[in-house]
Amino acid sequence: MKTAFRSAISATLAFSSRFLNPTHHSHSHAPILFHRHRRAALFPVKPSLFTSMASADASDAPLSPTIHVLEKQFEVFRHQLNDSGSLRDRIRSVSVEIESATRLMHSSLMLVHQSRPLPEVLEKAKGQIDVLRGLFSKLAEIMRECPGQYYRYHGDWRSETQSVVSVLAFMHYLETESLLLHAEAEEKLGLNPSEFGLDTEDYLTGICFMSNDLPRYVVNRVTAGDYDCPRKVLAFLTDLHAAFRMLNLRNDFLRKKFDGMKYDLRKVEEVHYDVKIRGLATNAESKGDGEKS
Repeated sequence: MKTAFRSAISATLAFSSRFLNPTHHSHSHAPILFHRHRRAALFPVKPSLFTSMASADASDAPLSPTIHVLEKQFEVFRHQLNDSGSLRDRIRSVSVEIESATRLMHSSLMLVHQSRPLPEVLEKAKGQIDVLRGLFSKLAEIMRECPGQYYRYHGDWRSETQSVVSVLAFMHYLETESLLLHAEAEEKLGLNPSEFGLDTEDYLTGICFMSNDLPRYVVNRVTAGDYDCPRKVLAFLTDLHAAFRMLNLRNDFLRKKFDGMKYDLRKVEEVHYDVKIRGLATNAESKGDGEKS
């Protein structure tokens, strides 16, 4: 009886060890496979959206009726943008040359602050005016290729033109002690108002830039012994400031530059006041009045 009982227990333990022992190879994966198949039957895998889309034949999809219209329109846009880009490249290459010529003129004019002879200073600067005329002529030729598009591309040479006007206006004042007029600036640059003219705001901004050089010029002239210079520059800036006040300036940048002119005027007033209270301007003014009479 005991022997039969022991045999039954041994058989039971051997059967259990087959499933509990991981190193046993015989039927070791049967329960796992059973659960996997059971789970697949209960939760079938859904086909992937991307798989179904990839398996579909693209040639069977109908084309949109507007695709040809869109392609035609954007092909036109592509040509327009390519042409506009090449045109801007040509304009910017000329603008770079204008900037270079203007920089040479400005560096020559700065010698006037070192009490160099005025004819010598102006001669070096005037040598670049013909260069500027040729460059603005190139710009006019480029813009003839796209009539009516002046202000579309105007920003590509705006700042360079303002600097040119500033330098020309300063040169003109040194020669004549008067303001360079808009028509005179166009004439110096060889511009035709009916085809390719000088923008009014560019001219006004350039004049504001020119006023920034006058306070330094006045101080250096007084240092060199020209005590009548502050009075002349003060009269010029006062008239110029009064003329600007006639304008209803709505351009933020131009308005800001005009506000800067008030500080230039104040600096010249201070120099003129210092010269006058020291008694240095009395002889100069009386001498100037005697020459006028």
